[in-house]
Amino acid sequence: MTAMQVQQRMSAGEFLARPFGEELRGQELVDGELVVSEPTALHNLAQGKLFYALTSWTRESEHRGSVFIPLDVKLDELNVFAPDISWYAAARAIDVHSPPPYPRPDLAIEVRSASTWRYDIGAKKSTYERHGLPELWLVDTAAAEVLAFRRSRPAVESFDVALELGRGEALQSPLLPGFAVALDELFETG
Repeated sequence: MTAMQVQQRMSAGEFLARPFGEELRGQELVDGELVVSEPTALHNLAQGKLFYALTSWTRESEHRGSVFIPLDVKLDELNVFAPDISWYAAARAIDVHSPPPYPRPDLAIEVRSASTWRYDIGAKKSTYERHGLPELWLVDTAAAEVLAFRRSRPAVESFDVALELGRGEALQSPLLPGFAVALDELFETG
């Protein structure tokens, strides 16, 4: 399935006011444009493996934060994203009983969908960066690599560290002490 971009622009308020229902799954607001996507099995496999790895890591010790699958995250009046996986540090824990939208996470993970990859590496990456996201992982299932963007220090205005990791390497982060996932395992489909 391809992404469908609706030409009518809308605000975050209009996007969030839509009635909730199954037909609204996979929708995000990117620069005021409604973007619709349906993930593939390969996308879901990589998303599930990363979610499991991060959830396992958070449960190994206290104060490791929380991991979520797509939640509406309002970044500004034209952008409401639903990262494939969001991690919030314990100090920035969200109220799980509050309704959306939720604040920007500390780590956002976007897994490649053929229909939306151009948004992930373009407008969404720029918007995340502009709104202070500490770290972004773009998981490219087609190339079997992860593009990791992070800030070397919290005060840095933009992503000043960019990594391209592939098979034979492990995905790690200074935000997640002790976390590592082997990319050979992440991209294994058999």
